[in-house]
Amino acid sequence: MAKAGKDSFDLDGFDYKILDLLQVNNQRTSEELAELVCLSPTSCLRRVKALREAKVITADVSVVSPKVIGARMTMIVLVALEREQRVHIEEFKASMRANPRVTQCYYVTGTVDFMLIVSVKDMEEYEMFTREFFFENRNVKRFETLVVMGCSKFDISVRASMSANADA
Repeated sequence: MAKAGKDSFDLDGFDYKILDLLQVNNQRTSEELAELVCLSPTSCLRRVKALREAKVITADVSVVSPKVIGARMTMIVLVALEREQRVHIEEFKASMRANPRVTQCYYVTGTVDFMLIVSVKDMEEYEMFTREFFFENRNVKRFETLVVMGCSKFDISVRASMSANADA
């Protein structure tokens, strides 16, 4: 069973299986989990509660189809900063976290400093976004926009069972 260590959380094979199942459908009951991982419903419920309390499970969310709520455009934006001191990096991160158009923000290595996933209604909204957050930011050296034409795969799960520790 999942146990908290000093700086980590020890997971066993049952925990990994439960995590995989919940990432596909977090509405599964403890009875459904029990049948699928070969444990009792009480044991599954206790494990899920421990995983949530230890922040191994960080959120229970519903993934909404962008097409259903209205046409959206997705942009992948590569951003290079002028100055890479910690304070400037943290300021940029904070501004991206606070912006609802930015759905993902990654601090990366290579020729750019950040990779963003930006969701906007149309090109006009994207242009407003770039003016406010890139052109008016003296620390943005350059940015490159890739417009997503279609999505071949979208998966936010982290396959726990692929871990070397998933032995059960």
